[in-house]
Amino acid sequence: MTTTAFITHRDCQLHDMGSHHPECPQRLTAINDHLIAQGIDAYFVYYDAPLATFEQLLRVHPASHLERIKRAAPEMGVVHLDPDTAMNPHTWQAALRSAGAGCLAVDLVMKGEIENAFCSVRPPGHHCEKATPMGFCFFNNIAVAAMHAIKAHGLERVAIIDFDVHHGNGTEDCFAGDERVLMCSIFQHPFYPYSGTDKPAANMCNVPLAAGSGGEEFRDAVLQVWTPRLKEFKPQIILISAGFDAHYEDDMGGLKLLEKDYAWATDHLKKLAAEMCDKRIVSILEGGYVMTSLARSVGVHLRSLADL
Repeated sequence: MTTTAFITHRDCQLHDMGSHHPECPQRLTAINDHLIAQGIDAYFVYYDAPLATFEQLLRVHPASHLERIKRAAPEMGVVHLDPDTAMNPHTWQAALRSAGAGCLAVDLVMKGEIENAFCSVRPPGHHCEKATPMGFCFFNNIAVAAMHAIKAHGLERVAIIDFDVHHGNGTEDCFAGDERVLMCSIFQHPFYPYSGTDKPAANMCNVPLAAGSGGEEFRDAVLQVWTPRLKEFKPQIILISAGFDAHYEDDMGGLKLLEKDYAWATDHLKKLAAEMCDKRIVSILEGGYVMTSLARSVGVHLRSLADL
């Protein structure tokens, strides 16, 4: 049985924030090319990401947020919502696909059609707050997926894991104090977006790491801090905000993770998912801006998910 779904859409490559922007369409191409070069592309079930519905988005974002994004979409050229975050004529569709991918992934995993899924989508989502697009993000994809699991599938406990180099301030904004969700994260601190350390809510299991931290510090965080909280919480599904910009080669941050650390973390989360939630894992791409290290890191993450 093929265990892993690979969900993406060509619309996600049409969103373009300008020629020198690090969150670029080539990120998805690099991942695809690597999977083909490694000969592992044949081991996944492929799905086109659907457009998220307004019903799905409104579980997380107010209608005013959706209207603001839709109105800002240009007919041509690029429009900046803030210095980092810009829209071209294709961004609206791409953002809907990125949020829709996570909902489809949750549906597939909850129906038992596959064990786990990886959403190779952009724009990313974890910096988008309930009513504020920022940090390259327009909708909070992981939050939309989590609320879909709760509202459409009746789950009572959803875990969100975030190992992006940047703190998932948007996801925290969406779920701080919500007992249905446990968020476990590592992030470089102090660093953009300068959040996650000031008296976080009880359901936020945040582990800030100093610049220069690597695999040893990461594994300590996972084993000593995340794992006990996850075992106590007993999630019914594990969602992963899979950012790969904490990689040693990624100059967007100052952490020093390697492929073996991402492989180890994915293996560990798979063991926990097998123990607690029928192996259900949905992983959604967040950061990762150096094409070679991004592609290799996603490659080992997918090898682990698919038992290759």
